[in-house]
Amino acid sequence: MIKKVAILANGGDVAGFNAVIRGIVKTAENNGIEAYGFIDGYTGLLKNEYIKLSTASEGNAEGILPKGGSIIGSSTNANVFNYKITKENGEVEYKDLSDVCIENLQKDGFDCIFTLGGDGTQKSARDFSTKGVKVIGVPKTIDNDVACTDITFGYNTAVSVAMEAIDRLHTTGETHHRIMVLEVMGRYAGWIALESAIAGGADVALIPEIPYDIEKVASKIKNRQSRGKNFSIVVVSEGAKAKGGEMTIQGTRNNGQGVDNTKLGGIGEIVAKQLEQITGLEARNTTLGYMQRGGTPTAYDRVLSTKYGTKAMQLALEGKFGRLTVIKNGKLDDVSLEDVVGNNTQIGAVSGNTEQSNLRKVTLDDDLIKTARSVGINLGD
Repeated sequence: MIKKVAILANGGDVAGFNAVIRGIVKTAENNGIEAYGFIDGYTGLLKNEYIKLSTASEGNAEGILPKGGSIIGSSTNANVFNYKITKENGEVEYKDLSDVCIENLQKDGFDCIFTLGGDGTQKSARDFSTKGVKVIGVPKTIDNDVACTDITFGYNTAVSVAMEAIDRLHTTGETHHRIMVLEVMGRYAGWIALESAIAGGADVALIPEIPYDIEKVASKIKNRQSRGKNFSIVVVSEGAKAKGGEMTIQGTRNNGQGVDNTKLGGIGEIVAKQLEQITGLEARNTTLGYMQRGGTPTAYDRVLSTKYGTKAMQLALEGKFGRLTVIKNGKLDDVSLEDVVGNNTQIGAVSGNTEQSNLRKVTLDDDLIKTARSVGINLGD
Protein backbone atom coordinates (compact mmCIF):
# COMPACT_ATOMS: atom_id res chain seq x y z
CA MET A 1 0.00 0.00 0.00
CA ILE A 2 1.23 3.46 -0.95
CA LYS A 3 0.78 5.85 1.97
CA LYS A 4 3.51 8.45 1.61
CA VAL A 5 5.23 9.75 -1.54
CA ALA A 6 7.91 12.31 -2.34
CA ILE A 7 8.51 14.57 -5.34
CA LEU A 8 11.70 16.21 -6.55
CA ALA A 9 12.15 18.67 -9.40
CA ASN A 10 15.59 18.59 -10.99
CA GLY A 11 17.46 20.35 -13.79
CA GLY A 12 16.74 23.72 -15.36
CA ASP A 13 13.40 25.29 -14.51
CA VAL A 14 10.52 25.17 -16.98
CA ALA A 15 6.92 26.29 -17.04
CA GLY A 16 4.85 23.31 -15.92
CA PHE A 17 6.88 22.08 -12.95
CA ASN A 18 4.19 23.25 -10.54
CA ALA A 19 1.37 21.87 -12.65
CA VAL A 20 2.96 18.40 -12.47
CA ILE A 21 3.45 18.75 -8.72
CA ARG A 22 -0.19 19.77 -8.36
CA GLY A 23 -1.36 16.81 -10.46
CA ILE A 24 0.57 14.37 -8.29
CA VAL A 25 -0.50 15.96 -5.01
CA LYS A 26 -4.20 16.22 -5.87
CA THR A 27 -4.33 12.62 -7.10
CA ALA A 28 -2.49 11.49 -3.96
CA GLU A 29 -4.86 13.41 -1.68
CA ASN A 30 -7.88 11.95 -3.45
CA ASN A 31 -6.54 8.51 -2.58
CA GLY A 32 -5.65 9.27 1.06
CA ILE A 33 -1.91 9.51 0.39
CA GLU A 34 0.45 12.11 1.86
CA ALA A 35 2.72 13.95 -0.58
CA TYR A 36 6.01 15.71 0.18
CA GLY A 37 8.55 17.64 -1.84
CA PHE A 38 12.34 17.50 -1.54
CA ILE A 39 13.88 20.96 -1.69
CA ASP A 40 16.18 21.70 -4.65
CA GLY A 41 16.06 18.38 -6.42
CA TYR A 42 18.58 15.65 -5.71
CA THR A 43 20.42 18.07 -3.41
CA GLY A 44 17.40 18.04 -1.10
CA LEU A 45 17.25 14.26 -1.25
CA LEU A 46 20.89 14.07 -0.21
CA LYS A 47 20.45 16.60 2.62
CA ASN A 48 17.05 15.14 3.55
CA GLU A 49 15.33 18.50 3.31
CA TYR A 50 11.66 18.28 2.42
CA ILE A 51 8.26 19.83 3.08
CA LYS A 52 4.72 18.49 3.13
CA LEU A 53 2.64 19.50 0.12
CA SER A 54 -1.06 20.31 0.33
CA THR A 55 -3.75 21.68 -1.98
CA ALA A 56 -6.05 22.50 0.93
CA SER A 57 -7.19 26.08 1.41
CA GLU A 58 -4.05 28.22 1.82
CA GLY A 59 -1.91 25.11 1.31
CA ASN A 60 1.48 25.50 -0.40
CA ALA A 61 0.31 23.53 -3.49
CA GLU A 62 -2.93 25.50 -3.85
CA GLY A 63 -3.20 27.93 -6.79
CA ILE A 64 0.10 26.88 -8.35
CA LEU A 65 -1.26 25.68 -11.72
CA PRO A 66 -0.42 28.95 -13.57
CA LYS A 67 2.78 29.63 -11.64
CA GLY A 68 6.17 29.29 -13.35
CA GLY A 69 9.26 27.75 -11.78
CA SER A 70 9.08 25.18 -9.00
CA ILE A 71 7.71 25.76 -5.51
CA ILE A 72 10.17 23.12 -4.24
CA GLY A 73 13.14 24.49 -6.15
CA SER A 74 15.44 22.53 -8.44
CA SER A 75 19.12 21.63 -8.81
CA THR A 76 21.22 21.61 -11.97
CA ASN A 77 24.44 20.16 -10.60
CA ALA A 78 23.63 17.31 -8.23
CA ASN A 79 24.76 13.91 -9.49
CA VAL A 80 24.54 12.08 -6.17
CA PHE A 81 26.17 9.02 -7.74
CA ASN A 82 29.29 11.08 -8.44
CA TYR A 83 28.98 13.98 -6.02
CA LYS A 84 31.53 16.76 -5.84
CA ILE A 85 33.00 17.31 -2.36
CA THR A 86 35.48 20.05 -1.52
CA LYS A 87 37.72 19.18 1.44
CA GLU A 88 38.91 21.69 4.04
CA ASN A 89 42.31 21.85 2.34
CA GLY A 90 40.63 22.78 -0.94
CA GLU A 91 41.07 19.42 -2.62
CA VAL A 92 38.13 18.09 -4.62
CA GLU A 93 36.98 14.51 -4.63
CA TYR A 94 33.94 12.69 -5.98
CA LYS A 95 31.89 10.19 -4.02
CA ASP A 96 28.89 7.99 -4.64
CA LEU A 97 26.44 9.26 -2.02
CA SER A 98 23.38 7.51 -3.41
CA ASP A 99 23.20 5.19 -0.39
CA VAL A 100 22.76 8.25 1.83
CA CYS A 101 19.77 9.24 -0.29
CA ILE A 102 18.32 5.74 -0.05
CA GLU A 103 18.75 5.73 3.73
CA ASN A 104 16.92 9.08 3.87
CA LEU A 105 13.99 7.70 1.87
CA GLN A 106 13.77 4.64 4.10
CA LYS A 107 14.10 6.63 7.32
CA ASP A 108 11.42 9.09 6.21
CA GLY A 109 9.07 6.27 5.26
CA PHE A 110 8.54 7.25 1.64
CA ASP A 111 6.97 4.48 -0.44
CA CYS A 112 7.81 6.06 -3.78
CA ILE A 113 9.65 9.05 -5.24
CA PHE A 114 8.74 11.00 -8.38
CA THR A 115 11.59 12.52 -10.39
CA LEU A 116 10.64 15.49 -12.56
CA GLY A 117 13.44 16.20 -15.01
CA GLY A 118 15.31 15.54 -18.22
CA ASP A 119 18.02 13.21 -19.46
CA GLY A 120 20.36 13.54 -16.46
CA THR A 121 17.55 13.43 -13.92
CA GLN A 122 16.06 10.28 -15.39
CA LYS A 123 19.50 8.67 -15.68
CA SER A 124 19.87 9.04 -11.90
CA ALA A 125 16.28 7.82 -11.47
CA ARG A 126 17.16 4.70 -13.39
CA ASP A 127 20.29 4.23 -11.29
CA PHE A 128 18.22 4.49 -8.10
CA SER A 129 15.76 2.00 -9.55
CA THR A 130 18.53 -0.57 -10.05
CA LYS A 131 19.33 -0.18 -6.34
CA GLY A 132 15.78 -1.02 -5.33
CA VAL A 133 14.23 2.43 -4.99
CA LYS A 134 10.59 2.70 -6.12
CA VAL A 135 10.85 5.58 -8.55
CA ILE A 136 8.66 7.03 -11.31
CA GLY A 137 9.94 9.68 -13.71
CA VAL A 138 8.17 12.55 -15.45
CA PRO A 139 9.89 13.95 -18.60
CA LYS A 140 10.85 17.62 -18.40
CA THR A 141 13.16 19.62 -20.61
CA ILE A 142 13.07 22.80 -22.65
CA ASP A 143 14.87 21.02 -25.49
CA ASN A 144 12.23 18.26 -25.86
CA ASP A 145 15.00 15.67 -26.12
CA VAL A 146 14.06 13.03 -23.51
CA ALA A 147 13.94 9.63 -25.20
CA CYS A 148 10.79 7.54 -25.62
CA THR A 149 8.27 10.38 -25.44
CA ASP A 150 6.73 12.58 -28.13
CA ILE A 151 6.90 15.68 -25.95
CA THR A 152 8.20 16.93 -22.62
CA PHE A 153 6.41 19.41 -20.38
CA GLY A 154 7.74 22.96 -20.60
CA TYR A 155 8.61 22.66 -24.27
CA ASN A 156 5.38 24.10 -25.66
CA THR A 157 5.72 27.21 -23.51
CA ALA A 158 9.31 27.71 -24.69
CA VAL A 159 8.22 27.45 -28.33
CA SER A 160 5.40 29.93 -27.72
CA VAL A 161 7.81 32.46 -26.19
CA ALA A 162 10.21 32.02 -29.11
CA MET A 163 7.36 32.46 -31.59
CA GLU A 164 6.31 35.71 -29.96
CA ALA A 165 9.92 36.94 -30.14
CA ILE A 166 9.99 36.14 -33.87
CA ASP A 167 6.73 38.05 -34.36
CA ARG A 168 8.26 41.09 -32.69
CA LEU A 169 11.55 40.82 -34.59
CA HIS A 170 9.62 40.76 -37.86
CA THR A 171 8.43 44.34 -37.36
CA THR A 172 11.91 45.69 -36.57
CA GLY A 173 13.54 43.74 -39.39
CA GLU A 174 11.01 44.89 -41.95
CA THR A 175 11.14 48.51 -40.80
CA HIS A 176 14.94 48.82 -40.87
CA HIS A 177 15.70 46.31 -43.67
CA ARG A 178 17.78 44.08 -41.46
CA ILE A 179 18.56 40.44 -40.91
CA MET A 180 17.20 39.57 -37.47
CA VAL A 181 18.82 36.53 -35.84
CA LEU A 182 17.21 34.86 -32.84
CA GLU A 183 19.29 32.42 -30.78
CA VAL A 184 17.11 29.97 -28.87
CA MET A 185 17.80 27.06 -26.55
CA GLY A 186 18.55 23.62 -27.94
CA ARG A 187 21.89 22.09 -27.02
CA TYR A 188 21.79 18.87 -29.01
CA ALA A 189 18.25 18.92 -30.42
CA GLY A 190 16.69 21.64 -32.57
CA TRP A 191 13.02 21.22 -31.76
CA ILE A 192 12.51 24.78 -30.40
CA ALA A 193 14.24 26.47 -33.35
CA LEU A 194 12.45 24.35 -35.92
CA GLU A 195 8.94 24.60 -34.51
CA SER A 196 9.15 28.29 -33.60
CA ALA A 197 10.53 29.08 -37.05
CA ILE A 198 7.50 27.43 -38.65
CA ALA A 199 5.07 29.09 -36.22
CA GLY A 200 6.69 32.51 -36.60
CA GLY A 201 7.21 32.48 -40.36
CA ALA A 202 11.02 32.62 -40.19
CA ASP A 203 13.15 32.27 -43.32
CA VAL A 204 16.00 30.20 -41.88
CA ALA A 205 16.29 27.66 -39.06
CA LEU A 206 19.69 26.30 -38.04
CA ILE A 207 19.63 23.25 -35.78
CA PRO A 208 22.29 20.97 -34.23
CA GLU A 209 21.21 17.96 -36.31
CA ILE A 210 22.01 19.68 -39.65
CA PRO A 211 25.45 21.34 -39.83
CA TYR A 212 24.96 24.48 -41.87
CA ASP A 213 26.73 26.14 -44.80
CA ILE A 214 26.64 29.89 -44.19
CA GLU A 215 26.89 30.56 -47.93
CA LYS A 216 23.64 28.65 -48.52
CA VAL A 217 21.96 30.65 -45.78
CA ALA A 218 23.22 33.85 -47.39
CA SER A 219 21.91 32.67 -50.78
CA LYS A 220 18.44 32.33 -49.28
CA ILE A 221 18.63 35.90 -47.99
CA LYS A 222 20.01 37.25 -51.30
CA ASN A 223 17.18 35.52 -53.12
CA ARG A 224 14.70 37.33 -50.90
CA GLN A 225 16.50 40.60 -51.68
CA SER A 226 16.16 39.96 -55.41
CA ARG A 227 12.40 39.68 -54.87
CA GLY A 228 12.23 42.98 -53.01
CA LYS A 229 12.29 41.53 -49.50
CA ASN A 230 15.06 43.41 -47.76
CA PHE A 231 14.81 41.69 -44.40
CA SER A 232 15.02 38.11 -43.13
CA ILE A 233 14.43 36.21 -39.91
CA VAL A 234 16.98 33.57 -38.90
CA VAL A 235 16.38 31.25 -35.92
CA VAL A 236 19.45 29.48 -34.51
CA SER A 237 19.66 26.73 -31.89
CA GLU A 238 22.40 27.39 -29.34
CA GLY A 239 23.95 24.05 -30.33
CA ALA A 240 23.98 24.69 -34.08
CA LYS A 241 27.34 24.39 -35.82
CA ALA A 242 28.79 24.99 -39.25
CA LYS A 243 29.80 22.09 -41.48
CA GLY A 244 33.13 20.81 -40.22
CA GLY A 245 32.85 23.05 -37.16
CA GLU A 246 32.06 22.63 -33.48
CA MET A 247 29.43 24.02 -31.13
CA THR A 248 30.10 27.51 -29.80
CA ILE A 249 31.07 27.11 -26.15
CA GLN A 250 30.85 30.19 -23.96
CA GLY A 251 32.58 28.55 -21.03
CA THR A 252 32.96 25.42 -18.95
CA ARG A 253 31.32 25.13 -15.54
CA ASN A 254 32.71 23.09 -12.68
CA ASN A 255 29.51 21.47 -11.49
CA GLY A 256 31.04 18.08 -10.93
CA GLN A 257 31.37 14.83 -12.81
CA GLY A 258 28.48 13.07 -14.49
CA VAL A 259 26.76 16.29 -15.59
CA ASP A 260 27.10 18.33 -18.78
CA ASN A 261 29.44 21.17 -17.84
CA THR A 262 29.61 22.94 -21.20
CA LYS A 263 27.97 26.36 -21.28
CA LEU A 264 26.81 27.17 -24.79
CA GLY A 265 26.12 30.59 -26.27
CA GLY A 266 27.30 32.97 -28.95
CA ILE A 267 26.40 31.18 -32.18
CA GLY A 268 23.67 33.72 -32.95
CA GLU A 269 26.16 36.60 -32.87
CA ILE A 270 28.56 34.68 -35.10
CA VAL A 271 25.87 33.92 -37.67
CA ALA A 272 24.67 37.55 -37.65
CA LYS A 273 28.17 38.92 -38.31
CA GLN A 274 28.85 36.42 -41.10
CA LEU A 275 25.55 37.15 -42.84
CA GLU A 276 26.12 40.90 -42.59
CA GLN A 277 29.51 40.54 -44.28
CA ILE A 278 28.22 38.30 -47.06
CA THR A 279 24.91 40.02 -47.86
CA GLY A 280 25.67 43.65 -47.08
CA LEU A 281 22.51 43.91 -45.01
CA GLU A 282 22.73 44.99 -41.39
CA ALA A 283 22.24 42.05 -39.05
CA ARG A 284 21.30 41.99 -35.38
CA ASN A 285 21.24 39.06 -32.97
CA THR A 286 18.88 38.57 -30.06
CA THR A 287 19.61 35.78 -27.59
CA LEU A 288 16.36 34.78 -25.96
CA GLY A 289 18.02 32.92 -23.08
CA TYR A 290 16.12 32.35 -19.86
CA MET A 291 13.01 34.10 -21.16
CA GLN A 292 12.11 30.71 -22.61
CA ARG A 293 12.10 29.08 -19.16
CA GLY A 294 10.27 31.57 -17.01
CA GLY A 295 6.69 32.69 -16.61
CA THR A 296 3.31 31.05 -16.72
CA PRO A 297 2.82 27.84 -18.74
CA THR A 298 0.64 27.76 -21.83
CA ALA A 299 -2.73 26.02 -21.71
CA TYR A 300 -1.15 23.09 -23.55
CA ASP A 301 1.60 22.72 -20.94
CA ARG A 302 -0.87 23.05 -18.07
CA VAL A 303 -2.92 20.18 -19.46
CA LEU A 304 0.12 18.06 -20.41
CA SER A 305 1.74 18.57 -17.01
CA THR A 306 -1.48 17.67 -15.21
CA LYS A 307 -1.81 14.53 -17.32
CA TYR A 308 1.78 13.57 -16.52
CA GLY A 309 1.33 14.21 -12.79
CA THR A 310 -1.88 12.22 -12.49
CA LYS A 311 -0.44 9.39 -14.60
CA ALA A 312 2.64 9.20 -12.38
CA MET A 313 0.54 8.88 -9.24
CA GLN A 314 -1.69 6.29 -10.90
CA LEU A 315 1.38 4.21 -11.76
CA ALA A 316 2.38 4.29 -8.09
CA LEU A 317 -1.11 3.15 -7.08
CA GLU A 318 -0.80 0.28 -9.57
CA GLY A 319 2.61 -0.68 -8.18
CA LYS A 320 4.41 0.05 -11.46
CA PHE A 321 7.85 1.46 -10.65
CA GLY A 322 11.01 2.09 -12.61
CA ARG A 323 8.86 3.77 -15.24
CA LEU A 324 8.67 7.11 -17.07
CA THR A 325 5.36 8.71 -17.97
CA VAL A 326 5.29 9.48 -21.70
CA ILE A 327 3.14 10.54 -24.62
CA LYS A 328 3.38 7.96 -27.41
CA ASN A 329 1.52 8.51 -30.67
CA GLY A 330 -0.49 11.22 -28.93
CA LYS A 331 -1.62 9.00 -26.06
CA LEU A 332 -0.61 8.91 -22.39
CA ASP A 333 1.58 5.89 -21.65
CA ASP A 334 4.64 4.76 -19.70
CA VAL A 335 7.96 3.10 -20.54
CA SER A 336 10.80 1.50 -18.60
CA LEU A 337 13.55 3.82 -17.39
CA GLU A 338 15.95 1.25 -18.85
CA ASP A 339 14.58 2.09 -22.30
CA VAL A 340 14.98 5.79 -21.59
CA VAL A 341 18.69 5.61 -20.76
CA GLY A 342 19.41 3.17 -23.59
CA ASN A 343 23.06 2.13 -23.60
CA ASN A 344 23.99 4.59 -20.86
CA THR A 345 23.75 1.89 -18.20
CA GLN A 346 26.85 2.48 -16.08
CA ILE A 347 25.88 3.74 -12.60
CA GLY A 348 26.73 7.42 -12.24
CA ALA A 349 27.80 7.74 -15.88
CA VAL A 350 27.69 11.12 -17.60
CA SER A 351 24.45 12.18 -19.25
CA GLY A 352 24.11 14.29 -22.34
CA ASN A 353 25.37 14.04 -25.91
CA THR A 354 27.57 10.96 -25.66
CA GLU A 355 27.63 7.77 -27.72
CA GLN A 356 25.91 6.03 -24.81
CA SER A 357 23.18 8.60 -24.16
CA ASN A 358 19.75 8.20 -25.68
CA LEU A 359 18.57 11.70 -26.59
CA ARG A 360 15.58 12.31 -28.83
CA LYS A 361 16.83 14.41 -31.73
CA VAL A 362 15.25 15.75 -34.90
CA THR A 363 15.51 13.25 -37.74
CA LEU A 364 15.67 14.29 -41.38
CA ASP A 365 12.42 12.48 -42.14
CA ASP A 366 10.49 14.20 -39.34
CA ASP A 367 7.27 15.94 -40.36
CA LEU A 368 8.61 19.25 -39.04
CA ILE A 369 11.61 19.03 -41.37
CA LYS A 370 9.36 18.24 -44.32
CA THR A 371 6.99 21.06 -43.40
CA ALA A 372 9.81 23.58 -43.02
CA ARG A 373 11.26 22.73 -46.41
CA SER A 374 7.81 22.82 -48.04
CA VAL A 375 7.19 26.42 -46.92
CA GLY A 376 10.66 27.52 -48.00
CA ILE A 377 12.52 27.64 -44.69
CA ASN A 378 16.23 27.22 -45.34
CA LEU A 379 17.90 24.72 -43.00
CA GLY A 380 21.45 25.61 -43.99
CA ASP A 381 22.07 22.51 -46.07
